[in-house]
Amino acid sequence: MEWRQKHALFGVFVYVGATVFVVYMMNGQPDARVWNALFWLTQLFVSVNTMAKSFLQEHPNRFRYYYTITRPSTFLLAKLVYSLVLMVVMCTISLLLYGLMLGWPPVQAGLYIAIAFTGSLSLSVVFTFLSAIAARAQQNASLMAILGFPLVTPVLMMLSKLAQSGLSPVYMPGWWGLALVLLALDAVIVGLGLILFPFLWKE
Repeated sequence: MEWRQKHALFGVFVYVGATVFVVYMMNGQPDARVWNALFWLTQLFVSVNTMAKSFLQEHPNRFRYYYTITRPSTFLLAKLVYSLVLMVVMCTISLLLYGLMLGWPPVQAGLYIAIAFTGSLSLSVVFTFLSAIAARAQQNASLMAILGFPLVTPVLMMLSKLAQSGLSPVYMPGWWGLALVLLALDAVIVGLGLILFPFLWKE
């Protein structure tokens, strides 16, 4: 389905490239802390543009068709897996473009990339869940903004703090605990989605 709407998919790729290029033209190569903040802001906007259409682009008649061939939990998990894969691809492209245009301040590159992929997991889970709710609430996309702000703000704060450990040349204790809290939050959101989505599915 995504390949049949190639303009939307490639539009996201163009959005990533254009965002990084504009940041480079306006700011050059920033210091490590600014680089980290800009990277996560870019990931936020990319995830909104990528994940929001996960459910919102579906026609109501197509939902009725899905209702006849699969269970709601299976459908939601399939969407989550697809969103995660797409978000990891977008994150990889963002890291490459940031490294080429804005420099590469992370000292512990492997750790930073692992945290970036963990962030992709968190953002894809949050916005896929919100997209599912908005799509079943009369296609009300404004719900994503209303519900998304209190959910995504702590996620971004934790990701930014976690990423500092990849920028620092010395070991920063305590980051494992923060990573576990973030993964636990993702698990809670997935669990809520699996509980709530079947009720929305029947509407």
